[in-house]
Amino acid sequence: MAKKNRSKATATATPAGEVGPRQPCTCGSGKRYKACHGAPGGGQVFVKRPFEGMPSETDVVALRELVPAATASLPLTGEHAGRTVQLCTLLPMAAPALVRESGDIWLGLQVQHAFGDPARDLGAVLLEALAAEPGAGMVGLTSPPAADVPRLQDLVAGDPLKIEVHEGFDFWVADMEASSELAQALEQADGAASPTARLTEVTAAYWTRMGAKEHLRWVMPEPEDALLDALARLHVTGDDVIVPDARFVGMFRAHGLLAPVWDLEVGTGPEPLEEAATAFKAKLDEALADDSDLTTEQRSARNGLANRQVTIR
Repeated sequence: MAKKNRSKATATATPAGEVGPRQPCTCGSGKRYKACHGAPGGGQVFVKRPFEGMPSETDVVALRELVPAATASLPLTGEHAGRTVQLCTLLPMAAPALVRESGDIWLGLQVQHAFGDPARDLGAVLLEALAAEPGAGMVGLTSPPAADVPRLQDLVAGDPLKIEVHEGFDFWVADMEASSELAQALEQADGAASPTARLTEVTAAYWTRMGAKEHLRWVMPEPEDALLDALARLHVTGDDVIVPDARFVGMFRAHGLLAPVWDLEVGTGPEPLEEAATAFKAKLDEALADDSDLTTEQRSARNGLANRQVTIR
């Protein structure tokens, strides 16, 4: 008996210029489009480099993605100039913002609204907090902000931020009465905070110890292609080693910026990195200024570096 012909379903072609539901989302999340910006409520515009133009952009990215406990005074401009706002890596219960009894505002960076533009999300949260009564407590977003809401950098004066890295989250309770609920949250947060220090001689470079390992993670502002070319040149000459026995292991990609990462010998600490990082920055600047074509060896090194990137956001 002859086998019956089985009809095969013909896939519908995706119109030119559109993204199919099973194709990777154009935002770079790694998810399929139907599970990301193609999902209900997921259609907000994705901004690849949301904090571009903000004072201390590289530090803001580091505080949002890499640094456990740090704060910075956030100087506002326009009608809100003079209001006291403290930018924090993380707030109790991962609150987007807290309005204190004094009227001071704490703004949390490590909050994921997933609305496509974290700078606009933070701007919207800050405006909500600025409009709230003193002592209002937690403030956050329940829906995507409108397209005309100012982004965080639109509300901030142009001065570089003064970053203060903390050993833990005791700054949460520095001027508050202790409570059992807050004490429990503080204990949990402190337990997850890896020792971290910000280098002072270069910008947005952070030493950290995670378990038995030490690392240097350095968020850099240069465009990705130019930075990869420069790092490839340094790798070929052996100049990508920060200190003896350190090893350049790859890069994080976060909010449109690259953050090279070095593994350090245990016991290095942040102090020896200061002078070494300054020397490396001089070599990197020289490599960035080199506009000659990459050699075959340098192109091979660049391909290897590109394969050692991990996208955080």
